Amino acid sequence: MKNAKILVVDDEENIRLLFKEELEEEGFDVDLASNGLEALDKLKKGRFDLVVLDIKMPGMDGIQALNEIKNANKDQPVVLCSAYGEFKQDLSSWVSDGYVVKSADTRELKQTIKNILGL
Repeated sequence: MKNAKILVVDDEENIRLLFKEELEEEGFDVDLASNGLEALDKLKKGRFDLVVLDIKMPGMDGIQALNEIKNANKDQPVVLCSAYGEFKQDLSSWVSDGYVVKSADTRELKQTIKNILGL
């Protein structure tokens, strides 16, 4: 699935830009959203092969956004990405397709995305 379209959702601009640059280097088409509501709006308007979703965001947090995304399309692949590893144990995060602890080293994120997309 080369040129897979990925939506990166994070309230931190530097993280959004880092992930965009790193994922585009891997050949992905990347769009950005700064919060859960913006992500839901973009998902209503277009199709994405995968969503990378931060958990701790103001307004609608990532867990709420994840539930909304899966309610709208249970087959939409979502990778939760958080600086807080304890969310991995949170049952509400289990409906995601993957979980990555946020880091400037994006190797784990890229490998998780490739695994989910079957690349």
